[in-house]
Amino acid sequence: MEKAKVYFTKEITPQRMIDIFNALGKDLPGRVAVKLHSGEAGNQNFIRPAFMKTSVDNVNGTIVECNTAYEGSRNTSKAHWETMKNHGWTQIGTVDIMDEDGEFEIPVRGGNQIRTNYVGSHLKNYDSMLVLSHFKGHPMGGFGGALKNISIGVASSHGKQNIHSAGTFKNMWGTEQNKFLESMADAASSVVDYFKGNMAFINVMCNLSVDCDCCAVAEDPAMGDIGILASADPIAVDRACLDLVYASNDKGKEHLIERIESRNGAYIIDAALKLNFGTDKYELISID
Repeated sequence: MEKAKVYFTKEITPQRMIDIFNALGKDLPGRVAVKLHSGEAGNQNFIRPAFMKTSVDNVNGTIVECNTAYEGSRNTSKAHWETMKNHGWTQIGTVDIMDEDGEFEIPVRGGNQIRTNYVGSHLKNYDSMLVLSHFKGHPMGGFGGALKNISIGVASSHGKQNIHSAGTFKNMWGTEQNKFLESMADAASSVVDYFKGNMAFINVMCNLSVDCDCCAVAEDPAMGDIGILASADPIAVDRACLDLVYASNDKGKEHLIERIESRNGAYIIDAALKLNFGTDKYELISID
């Protein structure tokens, strides 16, 4: 497989989000879903709607999310809509909670752990997807980026249980770690297959907490912002983000690296590579 092109800018602004998307030269046809993280109520680190608005408008997209599988401010459609309103997402564009009316199954080709992915039923309404991910740490996955955003993020609440339990729907929070990471890779592959190449991925490396935007009480970042990356390959863009963390001169990186390594987070890259929907070999192209 050829090296993937990953574009990079150190400047983190709404305009640079547009610039880096344009650098991709990627056409997103038809009805465009914009997958982002709505942010758990109380979280201080999620990327705010004002920053994302120009990217949503640029593709005439619909902001999409799915309900969570744990207690909180987004575990039911009613609660999730309230959070969407309180966080300002409904003020900047059209919002769709994709599993509000149920789910449907998409196959996982050659999955490591799961053979079926359960996604929000409204996914059928879209022809392409722009994936706007906040790259940061994660309490369970070690880190969250593009792969997590299209696996756990696109799965229905029931589908999230499927992934967390490695397809058993038992002991959702006690699954062997590598099986959980393999299940996320499986689910991500199914979404890539579903859109048949009509996807683009932008990772924003800011507010680099060890905790995800799904945490109501998250740690403040210990290291400084790095920049924005974009690619047509979700594996490559996540790999590039990990490499930039490790290459950073910021001493605060050790805190984030400990979170990633203690959860074996980079293993999701290995699991994804087995499924042949992308590569971890890339060319980093600066647009600065």
